[in-house]
Amino acid sequence: MILVGNAVLSQDIKENFFVCDLLACKGACCVEGDAGAPLEDEETKILEEIYPHVKPYLSEEGRKAIEAQGTWVIDKDGDKGTPTIGDNRECAYAIYDQKGILKCGIEQAYLDGKVSFKKPISCHLYPIRITKYDQFDAVNYDRWEICDPACNLGQSLQVPLYRFLKDALIRKYGEAWYEQLLEEIENQ
Repeated sequence: MILVGNAVLSQDIKENFFVCDLLACKGACCVEGDAGAPLEDEETKILEEIYPHVKPYLSEEGRKAIEAQGTWVIDKDGDKGTPTIGDNRECAYAIYDQKGILKCGIEQAYLDGKVSFKKPISCHLYPIRITKYDQFDAVNYDRWEICDPACNLGQSLQVPLYRFLKDALIRKYGEAWYEQLLEEIENQ
């Protein structure tokens, strides 16, 4: 385990290689699974506020799902998450590009300067998942066969998971925290 601030990270984050390969997976993480993307409490309010600006980017199915379910939902485990289209199909905020790759409508609105929120932090951090406990965060690598192409690409490029997720980890924990992570990992 690697301890940085109040976060306990699994060795997998140091030892595994990863670079998303959207041409291979087609954004499967936006559609696979049994619920939408996990949300933090403050993100639910953000989604409510930015929805009018994000709505034009979404598919008709996505807009209908959000209008029926809300900008966020409570899933079967009692956790907050994004709504899904149909019976736990793709995230209602997911959109297909010209190549049939699922991408995030929120992120597209962000890239176009319409909103200042990039996307839920759980999406930005994926394949890392964080479990919050009273005294610490458990930061773990969520292995899933849909990401095998990303593991292969990361291996071929020699990009460790913690380097691939640099921006997301800084967004979550801050620049000083990330620098401390680098020191812990690279000086061991």
